[in-house]
Amino acid sequence: MRERVRLGVNIDHVATVRNARGGAHPDPARAAETALTAGADGITAHLREDRRHITDADIGVLSALCARAGKPLNFEMAVTDEMLSIALRHRPHAACLVPERREEVTTEGGLAVAGQEARIKPVAQALTEAGIRVSLFIEPSEAQVEAAAAVGAQVVEFHTGRYCHLTDPGEREVEFERLAAAAAQADILGLEVHAGHGLDYETAPRMLVIPEIRELNIGHFLIGESIFVGLDTAIRRMRAAMDSAK
Repeated sequence: MRERVRLGVNIDHVATVRNARGGAHPDPARAAETALTAGADGITAHLREDRRHITDADIGVLSALCARAGKPLNFEMAVTDEMLSIALRHRPHAACLVPERREEVTTEGGLAVAGQEARIKPVAQALTEAGIRVSLFIEPSEAQVEAAAAVGAQVVEFHTGRYCHLTDPGEREVEFERLAAAAAQADILGLEVHAGHGLDYETAPRMLVIPEIRELNIGHFLIGESIFVGLDTAIRRMRAAMDSAK
């Protein structure tokens, strides 16, 4: 029987709302506690170079909170010396290497690992040697999966944004098959498979049709939905939708 697929909750946009006015409310740490109580299996937070939402202080608090709860912190980070230093200081359960451009509103696609192996491999190696699990947020393509394995990642997280945003059923099915093929390839290469970006109550269960997927990371939808139903309820509904997936 397939293991229960894990749900990681990204609390970045709680910090976005807080930072809109400054001060301490709403508190990302409180959101993380609520998420874990509601059934999240871990917390994801992206410390961007421009600190537009999560801050260095948040990472310290979240690291301690997750450690006390016995739950993993997934630290999303750009491939930079600064972020590597921060990751090595806090020693999160996992570090997910992501692309980052100052001008983007949010992460717009996967990390281009193929062709940048010489830059990414030393970072992945340093993280691994520190006991931090290395994940790469990539597009579902054969070249990117092969490159992820080559640089020493243990996990790949496939960017599902294109699938979620497509409206044509035929195009959407093509993208789904691309995700499924990449997941099968990653599994053969010994990589654990995660997925995330743009997932909601409809698209998250659909991802679980792909048998290799072990974890979904969801943030923006859950934080947005929580405005209407509360964060606890939003996460419980997502957990139920994932558990009922066929």
